[in-house]
Amino acid sequence: MAGTASGELGPCPPPTSCAKVHGLGSGRGLRVTISIGELSRRSGVRIPTIRYYEQNRLISAPARTEGQQRRYTEEDVVRLSFVRQARELGLEVDAIRELLELGTGHSGSPEEAARLALRHRDETDRRIALLTALRSELGRLVAEYGRGRSHGGRLLEVLAQPDIADGER
Repeated sequence: MAGTASGELGPCPPPTSCAKVHGLGSGRGLRVTISIGELSRRSGVRIPTIRYYEQNRLISAPARTEGQQRRYTEEDVVRLSFVRQARELGLEVDAIRELLELGTGHSGSPEEAARLALRHRDETDRRIALLTALRSELGRLVAEYGRGRSHGGRLLEVLAQPDIADGER
């Protein structure tokens, strides 16, 4: 059976294309696949961005039909959704790739994985400190504006403080 545009299974062309499209040779049985348009809709990532992520190895190159149409799996939806969320959090492509390797157990030795996880945890703590300082200052501004005060406050100074950017509190 071949996948339809909606990801449903339909009649199958020759068996070799079913195996190629649905990964039958992987030992996991028949897998429903979806088009790049459906992947885009379900993950919230635009099609050109999906292709960019493929080129930068954040998602695997998809299986293709005999007509060269890309076909994606549920695992691709989950992985791409993770990548989108990580980008929304401001993570760089290289950092996302490392996190994906950690999450799939492909990050080298346990010692290397621990160092990588520690580095990303520390970077996350630094970002949280910056966001916490920003939230606090924005809350103060909201309160001041609510009392009729109209000066901008210390928003720029708060985020420019080296001790906050370096993770010190």
